[in-house]
Amino acid sequence: MPRRPPSPAPGLPSRDAILAFIRSQPTAVGKREIAKAFGLHAQDKIALKALLKDMLDDGALEVGPGRTLQKAGGLPKVAVLRIVEAAEDGPVAVPDRWDHAAPPPRIRLIEGKRRAALGVGDRVLARIEETGTGYTAFPMKALAKTEEFVLGILRRDAAGYRMVPVDKRARADLAVSDPGDAKVGDLVLAEPAGRPPRQSARVVEILGDPFAPRSFSLIAIHAKGIPHRFDEASLEEAAQVARRPLNVGSGDREDLRALPFLTIDPADARDHDDAVWAAPDADNPGQFKAIVAIADVSFYVRPGTPLDRAARQRGNSVYFPDRVVPMLPETLSADICSLVEGEDRGVLACHLQIAADGKVLAQRFTRAVIRCVTNIAYEDAQASIDSASGDFLPVLRDLWAAWGALSKARDAREPLALDLPERRVILDDAGRIVSIALRQSLDAHRLIEDYMIAANVAAAKALEAKKSPCMYRDHEPPSREKLVALKDYLDTFDEKLALGQVIKPATFNRILARAKGKPEAEQLMEAVLRSQTQAYYSPDNKGHFGLSLGSYAHFTSPIRRYADLVVHRALVAAYQLGDGGLSDADGAAMGRTADHVSMTERRAMEAERDTTDRYVAAFLSTRLGEVLPTRITGVAKFGFFAQVIGLGGDGLVPVSTLGDERFVFDEDRRTLEGIETGTRYQSGMRLDLRLAEANPITGALRFELPLGEGQQPGERRDRVRTGRRPGQSRVPKGIRRGGR
Repeated sequence: MPRRPPSPAPGLPSRDAILAFIRSQPTAVGKREIAKAFGLHAQDKIALKALLKDMLDDGALEVGPGRTLQKAGGLPKVAVLRIVEAAEDGPVAVPDRWDHAAPPPRIRLIEGKRRAALGVGDRVLARIEETGTGYTAFPMKALAKTEEFVLGILRRDAAGYRMVPVDKRARADLAVSDPGDAKVGDLVLAEPAGRPPRQSARVVEILGDPFAPRSFSLIAIHAKGIPHRFDEASLEEAAQVARRPLNVGSGDREDLRALPFLTIDPADARDHDDAVWAAPDADNPGQFKAIVAIADVSFYVRPGTPLDRAARQRGNSVYFPDRVVPMLPETLSADICSLVEGEDRGVLACHLQIAADGKVLAQRFTRAVIRCVTNIAYEDAQASIDSASGDFLPVLRDLWAAWGALSKARDAREPLALDLPERRVILDDAGRIVSIALRQSLDAHRLIEDYMIAANVAAAKALEAKKSPCMYRDHEPPSREKLVALKDYLDTFDEKLALGQVIKPATFNRILARAKGKPEAEQLMEAVLRSQTQAYYSPDNKGHFGLSLGSYAHFTSPIRRYADLVVHRALVAAYQLGDGGLSDADGAAMGRTADHVSMTERRAMEAERDTTDRYVAAFLSTRLGEVLPTRITGVAKFGFFAQVIGLGGDGLVPVSTLGDERFVFDEDRRTLEGIETGTRYQSGMRLDLRLAEANPITGALRFELPLGEGQQPGERRDRVRTGRRPGQSRVPKGIRRGGR
């Protein structure tokens, strides 16, 4: 029978009074604060200590951080919280540590206006208040982010089970205290406990064979915490709204089905959210009419619904070589919202009047219905134009003619011209790697890009004309610090960058044009790329430096980007195009939404890049020991990174493997140079290296020199160029240039 708690001694507060006092305080309290609050004297404190011990033994109280007291099963006044959901009305968090059988409480975070937006997985130290409906927290300090789970391969040795993390940045294996039903070699998700060096993990999910086809993307999905399953409410809503009639005859939609719209996409495109049409304007010789028609996602996905919350949480679709994690359920993304050939589809149409010099003279937006005549691949569209043949040649010729005008406007504004290759992993039907190649760059790609840019600019300016909220795509100019670093690097190639001038994209284009055809062209292009800031979403217009545009928004991909859906809703509301427009509450919360989708975009890019690296490592794992052509992509004090030409995938060459000679790292020049021979390794250098390791699970590669120890295949600097005798050190031993 449970022990009945004793009655408090005379003068002592009751148990309920103590609990009420603890709940009422804005900060954590201990025995001293309780004694002071109830005016207890020295002789009462011994009795208070006994009462508090009884309350701890009975489970009415718990010891919190710093030996403070808190209600059992409750939360301390100040605690470390971890964000688990980016909800519409603010982030939701749970305690970072929770040792109770009951599920952890969900806590609503109130973000300050000046505080950086919090994303899923972020950790904060927060002040917690208990309200009538639960808990509210106010962030005090951002903490280092930790992973909720660790992804790895289960192994076993004499010491027991251990897990080899798939993250190539992980420094050590993790002991596994409870493998569950997992078998050695399984890819598992484990929950870590404790702190290094005594940290262990418990397997919570078995993901199967890590080398099975289509497992590499699954690793990235779990490693990055990408939501990949829709809840039942979202799926049911998607099925329901997909049957919503377009009401073409009611006047709500413009009927554009007579125009020969077509989509031009990659051959392996999973969806088609943009269609184009253009023709010469008979009433205005030399001018063109063009329409960029974009899937009307806002008609189906309304603000505040389960479907909308799921889309916002994802922020964007994530595209892997073996699968896509869509922002919207496939009922919408691959069917009713996809502009497929021969089917009526609702669109938001951007009508453009284009002058002969490419200037957009007028623009308007309508809701419409179209019926695409074809879905054509970039390569097929280009082949049709080049050969002057094909069923849709007249439609394509009109598109190319109007693009000729748009391209004049692009050339006049001189956007940043970075020609960066994109890798494409080609799989067979079973998910096995067939090849890895660089995507072709065609005029057809540039044509669609220029139409999309014109529509994006038109959307931003249309919203500005109505003084409506807009989700801008901002790309700010390079920072002073990055420009100084770039100038120092360019100096090593006798290439000048004057910092006193107004830096424009054309400034970089002239540098790249002078380097074209030279051995250093690639590394200068990479250096210019590294100097750029990262583009992001914001309700504040900062312009787009890279495109050399004053106002720019993303309008053309609402199937796969939530930012575009927000722009569609803003246009619908501003121009009174029907239901599904941007609400006042959504407009007020646009800053928080912008921060969230900027985070999900970065998360998707990292996941896609990591997955491609894993496929490259898997593709190369059958070629261990081979000597491959590579190019150095980065140099550090501990070695240099090299990439297989035509394939990608960065691999390390540790400085310890370069022979007995001591190498000095020059941070400004980004070189490693031998102090005895002057052998130098620098970014952009091409050299043959032997593949020593290829790990498909982490995506990591390791190279080594193909020659014997002490023989260097790097650039050998002779006596005339170095101005020193053989064996004379260029840099005193143990000192790096610049005192860094």
